[in-house]
Amino acid sequence: MKDLPNFHRACLLAGLMASASAIGLASPAMAQDAAPQAAAGGLEEIVVTARKRSESLQDIPVAVTAYSPAQIARQDISNIERIAATTPNLTVGRATTGSGAQISLRGIGTPASALGIESSTAIIVDGIYYASGRILNEGFFDLSRIEVLKGPQALFFGKNATAGVISITTADPGSSFEGSTRVGYEFRAKRPYIEQMISTPLTETLGLRVALRASKMYGGYSRNYATAQPFTVTDQAGGPVQNLIAPPGDRRGPKEKELVGRLTLKWEPTDTITNTFKVSANETTTNDGAWNNIVFSCATGFSTLQPGVPCKRDWKYYHNQMPTEIAANFPFARADGELYTKYRSWQATNNLEWNLGDVTLTSATNYQNQNNRWLTDSDYQQRAVQIYVGSREKWWAFSEELRAQTNYDGPVNMMLGVLYQKTKLQSDQYVYSGNTRVSTQRPEWEYVAFGKDSYTKGETISPFAQVTWKVVPEVELSSGIRYTHETKDSFFVHPVNRPGQINRLNDPIYKNQTFTNWSPEITASYKPVPGVNIYGGFKTGYKSGGFSNQSSYTNASIPADLDFEPEKAKGFEGGVKTTLFNNQLRFDVALYTYEYTNLQVDFFEAQTFRYITTNAGSARTKGIEISTEWAPHALPGLTMRGALNYNKARYVDFIAPCVTGQTRLQGCNPTASSPYGGLFVQDLSGKPTANAPRWTAALGTSYEADLSPDMSLTLSADARYSSSYNASPFNNPIATQPKYVNLDASLTLSSKAGWDLAVIGKNLTNQFVISGALDAPGTGRGTGTDGGVLGDQRGYANIPRTVQVQVTYHY
Repeated sequence: MKDLPNFHRACLLAGLMASASAIGLASPAMAQDAAPQAAAGGLEEIVVTARKRSESLQDIPVAVTAYSPAQIARQDISNIERIAATTPNLTVGRATTGSGAQISLRGIGTPASALGIESSTAIIVDGIYYASGRILNEGFFDLSRIEVLKGPQALFFGKNATAGVISITTADPGSSFEGSTRVGYEFRAKRPYIEQMISTPLTETLGLRVALRASKMYGGYSRNYATAQPFTVTDQAGGPVQNLIAPPGDRRGPKEKELVGRLTLKWEPTDTITNTFKVSANETTTNDGAWNNIVFSCATGFSTLQPGVPCKRDWKYYHNQMPTEIAANFPFARADGELYTKYRSWQATNNLEWNLGDVTLTSATNYQNQNNRWLTDSDYQQRAVQIYVGSREKWWAFSEELRAQTNYDGPVNMMLGVLYQKTKLQSDQYVYSGNTRVSTQRPEWEYVAFGKDSYTKGETISPFAQVTWKVVPEVELSSGIRYTHETKDSFFVHPVNRPGQINRLNDPIYKNQTFTNWSPEITASYKPVPGVNIYGGFKTGYKSGGFSNQSSYTNASIPADLDFEPEKAKGFEGGVKTTLFNNQLRFDVALYTYEYTNLQVDFFEAQTFRYITTNAGSARTKGIEISTEWAPHALPGLTMRGALNYNKARYVDFIAPCVTGQTRLQGCNPTASSPYGGLFVQDLSGKPTANAPRWTAALGTSYEADLSPDMSLTLSADARYSSSYNASPFNNPIATQPKYVNLDASLTLSSKAGWDLAVIGKNLTNQFVISGALDAPGTGRGTGTDGGVLGDQRGYANIPRTVQVQVTYHY
């Protein structure tokens, strides 16, 4: 669809009409009807913690998409990717390299290829911030709620929430015994799974909840079409030539194995003290972490490296294992050369709340530890000159947040808090390329073209405060500010660099960075009648700068090329939330406009196999979001829901590197001065940001009916529409994701005897969707010339159509 004419006027008109309609509909009689009644049906109230306290979704001045436990179970929202599949304006892609996560909200996101950049959409689990994108590898189940907060959220969530927040809250023990066993099977990946939960009081004041999940794929989502690939390795030290065979990788990927466990202890020694302790662990392995890294688009329609193979938007790839002769000593390779990922994590969180009457004190303590290893066929195509990468990333963090919140009956209340966090990211990565070895090297480096060792140690202290003033019962004003002081100490070196490589050998970089910021926020809400909330405010966001742990330090580089500046956001958001017709209809409208300065992006230079992390000068996102939900009393059990979003996300000022093979006619300017070590540049000002569809929409319904006194049936279906978008942060002409509609549906048969039988279908339209794109290594040519040929595009593909059946027994 074309852009809306006179965007600001259209948004203002829509907001005023929605507000007027809401006030008109909520007449005094309607307000009386809005009081709780024992009517059948009606909307389910959803409680959220968007402002660090429990509030009704409709009462807060924040645009939130929230999911209750019933919705989570019905739609099987068991990981962050599935949250995105059901949330308009949110895209998520999983990657092997870099941070491991491509998350974009309202067109603002961070490329997964950048290891040193933290996501612009913060991931919060049980109130704790998780900086590492590897959190995408975690399986989430036994949840009490999911919240997607849109727009900058600096005040309450602090670090790195410039685009928004995905908040996941796991379930706590209850006051009585409950348990469940769930077994299921997903047919596409041939994946059986089992979940076990037991929750019980141990004493009158102590409760225990244990949740376990295990799954194993005997198949996968993608198919590997590689064949045995012969290639020749020469020795720069004069040794004999080796004629090797790279066998094809496993035919199906990812053949994931997953084991997740969580233990929760909830202690309430008095009516005023609650202490909740959670410890969890996760282990996930795959037979090829790049199973979804698909070469989906090529300038000629055929692969550059495999001329007879068409580039298709399909779950197909060509990956070869590493020959055993190379794998025997290669860093982070297995002896048999099998491609793999192995992710392990554990974390412990303690939340203490002490209610002193007029003041509530809260302490949130967390330790998290992640370890990720992998080996990939990193040209992502089959050829006689192979590229393999072996890598290990370690992440750990400790944090403590203290808050004091007043609960006075008077008009003024406040919250004071401070966050302290200490982190360390370590990355060791080694690359095989060029079919060359150096036999005189140390055994583990004999086949290494170059290696990268780096770490970044971080320390953050961030106090914050908010004051809320009830001017009159119908009007609330709130303002707050957060101060951030963050230091990052980084180290980078190429410990091995084969002769002829462009990197600097044993020339380390030491970088000490300090960042400070003040992030203010002010909001106002007006509730003229019960069931209507009109709100607006000014918000800011901040994400500190850092160091690019996965870049290369080349002979043409300077140390400053490996660091990047802080990302900042500021803008306005407002809207109206309504609950009408005796709690039967929910209708919300939100309007927003935000400006981002120094948006953090990452560029992959395909010809030299290096990453360049940089900042776009500025970007802007603006739009309108409309959502509604209807649950009529006349048809108990029926719920209908819908959403329509318009979002325009554009670079305002960005001189960026040219993509590989970009011609003059396509915008590459070989005569302009370049801040990127001699790379040609293009002007992306006015061009869309990555993963920023102009229009998104959702439409769904669910219906629960009794089949007999002892049996009920629930039917649910949800469709999501996205207009087309460019998946590359650098606007590659052939990296377009076409418009699509996907469909999820489920059928659940429930018995009062305690068991449920469910059939759940995801992406039933089998739409192939890319959530991020880069140039494929070794492809493209002639950058900046009239005869350039664009590099093949590889991207992070979604999961194809899946159908699963599961049985749950509650006791």
